Amino acid sequence: MAQHNETGKFGEAYAIAYLEEQGYEILEKNWRWQKAEIDIIAIKNNTLAVVEVKTRSRLDFGLPQDFVTKKKIKLLVAAIDAYVTENDLDVQVRFDIAAIYIDQQTPQLDYLEDAFYPFS
Repeated sequence: MAQHNETGKFGEAYAIAYLEEQGYEILEKNWRWQKAEIDIIAIKNNTLAVVEVKTRSRLDFGLPQDFVTKKKIKLLVAAIDAYVTENDLDVQVRFDIAAIYIDQQTPQLDYLEDAFYPFS
């Protein structure tokens, strides 16, 4: 497996561990709908957290959260709309980013709640 894939898998596992420590129930990991993939769907107190995980081992090109593009946001919004509809959920939806930087083998997590809002 390529190093960037291993880094990404580590980041997702790290984010899941963090969310569970915070009392979230993990509903889905790598949930796919059409061309979209949601890294983590978690719930706590009737709020559905849609979590995009970005993990980097270098910051030469910017912070991990800087790599969540408008196109990605549009895909996430469409996908979670389908998820909520398919599962007939009555919940609040929040879009978060788990930005993880691995500095000399030590992960650092910057968890951004309400990191972005849907736009048209």
